[in-house]
Amino acid sequence: MTRPVVVGIDSSTQSCKAEIRDMDTGALLASGSAPHTPAFPPCSEQDPQSWWDAMVTAVRTALSRAGPITVRALSVAAQCHGLVLLDDDGRPLRPAKLWNDTTGAPQLAQLVDSLGGPQWVRRIGTLPTAAFTIAKLAWVAEREPSVLDQTRLVLLPHDYLVHRLTGRAVTDRSDASGTGYFDATTSAWLPEYLDAAAGERDWLPLLPTVLSGTEPAGVVCADAAAELDLSDTVLVGAGAGDQHAAYLGLGLTDGDQYFGLGTSGVVATSSRTPVFDETGTISGVADTTGGYLPLVCTLNAARVGDTAARILGTDHAGLSELALAADPGQGPILVPFLDGERTPNRPNAHGLLSDVTSATTREEMARAFLEGPLLSLLSHRDAMRSHGLRCDGPMTAVGGGARSRATLQLLADLSDDVVTVPEADEATARGACVQAAAVSAGTDVEGMIDVAQRWAPPTRITVEPRANGRDIGAVRARWAECAAVDTLDHAEAAT
Repeated sequence: MTRPVVVGIDSSTQSCKAEIRDMDTGALLASGSAPHTPAFPPCSEQDPQSWWDAMVTAVRTALSRAGPITVRALSVAAQCHGLVLLDDDGRPLRPAKLWNDTTGAPQLAQLVDSLGGPQWVRRIGTLPTAAFTIAKLAWVAEREPSVLDQTRLVLLPHDYLVHRLTGRAVTDRSDASGTGYFDATTSAWLPEYLDAAAGERDWLPLLPTVLSGTEPAGVVCADAAAELDLSDTVLVGAGAGDQHAAYLGLGLTDGDQYFGLGTSGVVATSSRTPVFDETGTISGVADTTGGYLPLVCTLNAARVGDTAARILGTDHAGLSELALAADPGQGPILVPFLDGERTPNRPNAHGLLSDVTSATTREEMARAFLEGPLLSLLSHRDAMRSHGLRCDGPMTAVGGGARSRATLQLLADLSDDVVTVPEADEATARGACVQAAAVSAGTDVEGMIDVAQRWAPPTRITVEPRANGRDIGAVRARWAECAAVDTLDHAEAAT
């Protein structure tokens, strides 16, 4: 007798991961993964076909490890904001521009000037940056107009994979809300914004249908089923953006604090009502449950630690030991905008290391590099609270950076909050599994939330703030001063 299961996919910037979970208990039965081709800003691109190839490898690997099972449903979560342009035959016309491709920054700046930043925020809940899909469309329209003329579908990364699975052009509300041309409060595309960005044309036939979080996209078509070694009766969920799926997969609720410490840095919570931040700091995007997931996303997070380890001639474990051994004084301060920055919107910025003296130690330098991205995220949490968002529930840290003992301790110290790490190495694929289970059961949003909370992982690590006499208020204030200087300098340089 076979066990009924669901499959959840996380197609991230760096790799594709697949999880297989028991339909009834949510227990993880097997997983598989495959790498993606590395891509780095400012011109960060990948071939969408390679995403499909990686997904096939990841799913088949997981299936081979799962034992006797029957797959009932599958859902895909993926990196947000990427631009996939398909021709008449459903083939990519060019490599996909990824979320961390900043080449569209000049075109985006012109759009903000012409459309009006505050007006744009009031319409979609977010002030788009160069990360958003609309900036990439504007770049293609200016640099490669013939490609746009051949385009028959404009999709996001998870849309492309669902299209390959089902033959349908669909998306979901969470990922659509990160394009720059979707109103999440009315669930409607805004073709007038596309006209402004990429020229007037009949845009609506080029855009995917927006589904709710529990609405099925269809079933796996025969060709895809053969490649994946699946039955062609497997239901496919609408999918989601990666951070949105992770929040769902962890079973978090309104007011909880989500800190994603991966390639990008994310601080988020959920809310039943939208947020409109005209400064552009908070992205008022939709979530997977019919509400909103106000978040701030930074470009520079875990990779800052990679840079620090290389500069200091150590590995990640050594970097952690150094940082934890630093004396409890203020020490150097790092503004971590190493590869430009998304929030604040400074695509041409660089990092700024301040307050270095002849007495500065390797330990203090290690701490400064690990603290920089955390101080940036905490400053954005302050902004979220200033807009009436609670952000006072449990603090949950996920992502590669959460594997660093020093990063977790410094986050607890700097926030004066207890930090928990869930027993979940992969939150995004877990969230995709939750959605797949809800789709298979034919349940509504409340049913999906119930599944998410029943399947919520236990806590793996709990870290409390240290009482070591360090003046955290002074550290945070000094970082804010340095960040203001760095932002100002590079804003003037850009003009």
